Amino acid sequence: MSLKLTIIIGSTRPGRVGPTVAHWVDQFARDHGKFQVELVDLADIALPFLDEPAHPRFQQYEHEHTKRWSALVASSDAFVFVTPEYDYFPPATLVNAIQFLIKEWAEKPAAIVSYGGISGGLRSTQQLRLLISNVNMMPLQASVPIPMVTQFIGEDKVFRPNEPMSKGTTAMFDELHKWAVALKAMRERPAE
Repeated sequence: MSLKLTIIIGSTRPGRVGPTVAHWVDQFARDHGKFQVELVDLADIALPFLDEPAHPRFQQYEHEHTKRWSALVASSDAFVFVTPEYDYFPPATLVNAIQFLIKEWAEKPAAIVSYGGISGGLRSTQQLRLLISNVNMMPLQASVPIPMVTQFIGEDKVFRPNEPMSKGTTAMFDELHKWAVALKAMRERPAE
């Protein structure tokens, strides 16, 4: 069974380290070998703030940016959100990107790699889990927090995890794959 994993960089802030962390997650996912992987940067998607007049449950999108975003999310079987923590919360750009759609997220698993200071973005992860469950995604318990993230980025701008992070990421992808297989089969079941 072919499964598409979309890794989403949640921050668009100038000077962010999200792409550095996400490139590591992307390579880890490819090496894991159980997904077709696409890395998506919300800075490139450039969604404005909720500019569709109709509620997303109707899928009556007027704007090309929404139609492209909808197609990308709909084509995915699983997600990993790479997010910092801003004021104990995920970035507004990530919240906006999730709230732009609803049906396209449904019945798909999502994992979170968070980064930040001493908490490693765990408070952001908790808030994000609540949001993604509200759009009918399956938030995984397995997550990868990266505390004091800059200490793991070398002068060459490459992220180098420690052993617990790598083990946690393997466990996260193993769990994500199990849920992706089960939920894809459920989505493809004929309606009764």
